[in-house]
Amino acid sequence: MPISLLHDRSFKGCLAALALVALGAGLSGCAGMSDTIAPAFADPAKYDLYDCKQLEPERKKLAARTAELQGLMTKAETGVAGPMVAELAYRNEYIALRGQSKLADEAWQKNRCVESAPEAPPTAATPSGKAGRTKAKRAAN
Repeated sequence: MPISLLHDRSFKGCLAALALVALGAGLSGCAGMSDTIAPAFADPAKYDLYDCKQLEPERKKLAARTAELQGLMTKAETGVAGPMVAELAYRNEYIALRGQSKLADEAWQKNRCVESAPEAPPTAATPSGKAGRTKAKRAAN
């Protein structure tokens, strides 16, 4: 009887290992599909009526959130069950954002938009350097 118990335990261990391998293969397959199905998770007409002034901040917001999710997924993957946590917690939102970004980029190109120049920092109202100091000295005299 002890031999059958030992055989039963090793059989259950093999089944558990096989199940984990199958789960890993299934999850890795999902990672490859996300690039092709990303637009399916976004409304294709969402950005049709946006003009360039509306599209520019939207594209920046989508890019920032996508980068944030990539960072969170990378951080989650460092843990013991990290890849599974990253898939369950962040992958769906990441796929949806990728689809929205693609549609926003298509609308950007269709409208022939160009990036606006970054705003210049405001200049100081008071002169600086030697000229400012000599005027201050003259006013004190």
